[in-house]
Amino acid sequence: MLLERELAVERFTNAARGLTQAGGIVLVNGEAGIGKTTLLESMHSRLSGEYAMLWSGCDPLFTPRPYGPIIDFADKLAPSLLSLFDNGAPPNQIFAAFYKALQSVNRPTILVLEDAHWADHATLDLLKYVVRRISFLPCLFCISFRDDEVDVNHPMSTVLQVLPSAHTTRIALPPLTENAVQEMASGSQYDAARLYEVTSGNPFFVVELLACVEESVPASIRDAVAIRLTNLADPERHLLETLSLIPYAIPSRLIEHLFGASGDTLAMACVARKLLQCDANGEFRFCHELARLATLESVPATQKRRLHVKILNALSDLDLVDDLAWLVHHAEGALDAERVLHYAPLAAQSAAKLGAHKEAASYYEKALQFIEKAVPEAAAQLYESWAYEVGLTSQMDRAVIEARRHAITLWRALERPDKVGENLRYLSRLYWYQGEAAQAEQFANEAIKTYEGISASSELAMAYSMRSQLDMLNGRTLEAIDWGNKALELEQRFNQPQVRIHALNNVGTAMVLSGDPQGEPLLEQSLSLAQKHGFHEDSARVYTNYSDYCVRFKKLQKAERLISEGIAFDVSHDLDSWTYYLVGIQAQLRLEQGRLMDAQTIAAGVQTLTNQTLLMKLPSLLVLARVKARLADSSHRELQQKALEHAKAIEELQYIVPARLGIIEAAWFDQELKNAKPQIKWLLNLDDAFLNDWQLGEIISWSKRFDLKVSVPSHRSLPKPYRLEYDGKFMQAADAWLELGMPFNAATSLLMVSGDESESAYLKANELFESINAKAGLNLLRSFSADQGFSGKIPRAKRGPYAKSRQHPAGLTAKEQEVLKHLALGASNQEIASTLSRSQRTIENHVSAILQKLGVENRIEAMLRVQNEPWLASETEN
Repeated sequence: MLLERELAVERFTNAARGLTQAGGIVLVNGEAGIGKTTLLESMHSRLSGEYAMLWSGCDPLFTPRPYGPIIDFADKLAPSLLSLFDNGAPPNQIFAAFYKALQSVNRPTILVLEDAHWADHATLDLLKYVVRRISFLPCLFCISFRDDEVDVNHPMSTVLQVLPSAHTTRIALPPLTENAVQEMASGSQYDAARLYEVTSGNPFFVVELLACVEESVPASIRDAVAIRLTNLADPERHLLETLSLIPYAIPSRLIEHLFGASGDTLAMACVARKLLQCDANGEFRFCHELARLATLESVPATQKRRLHVKILNALSDLDLVDDLAWLVHHAEGALDAERVLHYAPLAAQSAAKLGAHKEAASYYEKALQFIEKAVPEAAAQLYESWAYEVGLTSQMDRAVIEARRHAITLWRALERPDKVGENLRYLSRLYWYQGEAAQAEQFANEAIKTYEGISASSELAMAYSMRSQLDMLNGRTLEAIDWGNKALELEQRFNQPQVRIHALNNVGTAMVLSGDPQGEPLLEQSLSLAQKHGFHEDSARVYTNYSDYCVRFKKLQKAERLISEGIAFDVSHDLDSWTYYLVGIQAQLRLEQGRLMDAQTIAAGVQTLTNQTLLMKLPSLLVLARVKARLADSSHRELQQKALEHAKAIEELQYIVPARLGIIEAAWFDQELKNAKPQIKWLLNLDDAFLNDWQLGEIISWSKRFDLKVSVPSHRSLPKPYRLEYDGKFMQAADAWLELGMPFNAATSLLMVSGDESESAYLKANELFESINAKAGLNLLRSFSADQGFSGKIPRAKRGPYAKSRQHPAGLTAKEQEVLKHLALGASNQEIASTLSRSQRTIENHVSAILQKLGVENRIEAMLRVQNEPWLASETEN
């Protein structure tokens, strides 16, 4: 009986009918027992004749099996997929193969995944990959979950955040009303009002209490289940108590092994009493997880341990060892140290092969609970393996550092310097993530010293490269190049591509950031090799470093190309953290180009994203603070201070210097020397070896504007615009800035012109500031012009946004943007042409231009760009 679910049925049915246009997602959420499964089973009955339906679900294991529900789908969808899981294929290969299998279904298909709040992280990662591309699939992906268990910190929230709203139907199931409870209780001995009071309209609670033969309504579902258990015969009750320890589908042969020949009869008797259910494969489950948990609560702790032992032995006797998650679950419940230490590392290794690193870390953590029972070598490996897997999941806290330290102590005692060196190298990286540069350098040096005491290896080459990276990040150019070249030289003996890619990136970046363009070919080579060998994160790292350099050194056209390519690459490979860091650099590019509104849109968009680290958001925060100042938005002061505090927390000059320069620039436009002076003093006291030519030029330029005495170091030369400014040739400096495509800087130079040329310079500066909506510049210009007596000759400010400030962040025209909005919804060229009353050829031309401007190869990648950067489809004008 399906009461008060008419709207849910209608919305689900409409979503299924929409499969003729594009794929979609249905989210069914509500509290435990609210009727999610009942609704889905009803939809199965209604729609199975028209659609293929595949069903799977997640189990509440202590640590779930990686890709558990996806393997169920694969078995029914394309059995050839199973070999990928069996062989430990990498995630990107599994994702692509599963997506391709969904593309190839013979008819519209509905995939039901129940209880996604219990899903393993690998499954959730695959879901993120699929749902972002769902509109191109002939599939409806229905996901049910308990919304009261999924908060912002729950792993599933990362899936909910990337759902394309245009293709997602959300069905939240509310409790039943008192009228519905009264209808359900009709004919029973219970008072409907009392029943509603106890159950709060939860359908499962109502059904369970109605099944309890009592004169009065039990106080809770736990009481109702306890009463039902008490009324059972001892063999049936013992069977249910035993099975309550098994949170997965229970094979009939396991029940037979546990209870002998009568096991199947007892189980079917419980099915008849609606306590268990049996599926088409002959596998048993409790009718509801709440009933299993209520039954489990009735089992004493000592008995639970004995039952876990009994189940574990049965699984071993039946050779059901293919699912290691089951074995670990029961070994842990049995407190069997020997078997946990045996099975958990095997399960972790299997999970890691599939890229399920969070599950791998969890399995190792279970083994660590019994570390005192492990032999020294096994214990050292457990500490090391757990730290590695946890490190991959972004947990860089002290516990991981201590695990590495424990591993080092044990490996030293076992006289394994190779393993000691490996853990020292990882310690260096961990301390760098903690922002403790001195310790990072110390352990990098210790790792090198340890490796150099034994036979040369590729591990020593990587230790050299890591030291090179540390020096590069801290602006020690010569040291970075030296260590990087040592890594490259040693790598030639061992032919380790990843070491070469890593070292080339470090050396090339160190060179270009010191002003040596000969580093560019090294970055190109690193990128080419990374893409050839499929090292996605290394590719993302090159795109980031190369783009950052081009923006810093005002090579804006090359930056435009690299950033567009890099964002498209990161998005297509689901490298979210790299994506948003690079988007922050794109915002910096828009700032340099004078596209202030676009810079603000992009930077603010990144700041609103959740689950991004401080480091990933810092580039966009630096831009947002500076652009707010140029727009004369008073909130810039708070943002400037926040950016500086975050930069100091990272302890890298590449962030600290821009943060201080931003405060100085804002202070000049506000004419507040007191705010600028501490920042200028700090920068002037900095060894100029840590500054590139453009940074040095900007520091000197601002110092002179504040009438502070400063000179160019004899061994340094300034870039052309800053050299001209230093020489007092402000008109020529403005022309040099315009040649670089930087109108804000050009207008700022023009404000420094004095004498007979000042009036014409100010008029030109006014035009430039107005064209980019730089209100802070306009305000200062009017103040300066009033001081010089020709304020009346400066045109009044135009109202509303200015034409050039209304550019699309990716340079799309208004028509292209309109087409993009429809394209992002999954519409075909023909459908877009019909909607917009344009010819199909015109739409094809627009789509081609959109793909080129977004730097993507196809429509799917364009949709992913919009999902990751929603501001691309926001309302703008040209």
